Amino acid sequence: MNAENSEVDPFRKMRLILELRRAGFTDNRLLNAFERLSREDFLPTEFAEYAYDDVALPIACGQNASRPAALAEMLTALELAETRTQVVLEIGTGSGYLTALLAHQCKRVYSVERYRTLIEAARKRFEKLAISNIVTLCADGQLGWENSGPFDRIISTCAVEEVPPAWLEQLKPDGILIVPMGTNEEQKIVRIRNSGSKNFPSEALGPSNFLHLIEGAAKEL
Repeated sequence: MNAENSEVDPFRKMRLILELRRAGFTDNRLLNAFERLSREDFLPTEFAEYAYDDVALPIACGQNASRPAALAEMLTALELAETRTQVVLEIGTGSGYLTALLAHQCKRVYSVERYRTLIEAARKRFEKLAISNIVTLCADGQLGWENSGPFDRIISTCAVEEVPPAWLEQLKPDGILIVPMGTNEEQKIVRIRNSGSKNFPSEALGPSNFLHLIEGAAKEL
């Protein structure tokens, strides 16, 4: 924990993990990832006291750090292998908290973010925490990361109304894509599978409330 965040109650993290378990998230690998990371390290100092409340919190560039339970739901839906052999593409680095949770459960994470301010701050956090299996890129998220694909799993914390074709093209056979889909008024987490032969069956998992994907990489910020 950072010195500047030392006033955060150390037992609040355990209470959050118990709340996640009571909500039905029982995978020990998932819960261990939440236990190993301090969410306050990924938040502006003024919001550190709320780090273990199950709420979305503001970060730089007008973005949000998503609710822990929402992240747990998406990570569970991703069906990550116990062997930690999978390579994951993340669309929307944000604070880097989900990126770090992924890094504890897979072989490598490729994370794309349109805001340079966010991605540079996240890189510093990963370096400080000695997390070495994350690669980041400041670019247009809708294009994915062609040179590093295809991927076993793709996860987006940015909502879309239609899935960008590049994401489906970069998803391996038997791969899974998790993405919030819909409008601001009606949005759901959707799981899409690559069943081969350009067949991508999908299923809605539950309601969500994520900010929408913005085209392009930001020229500033």
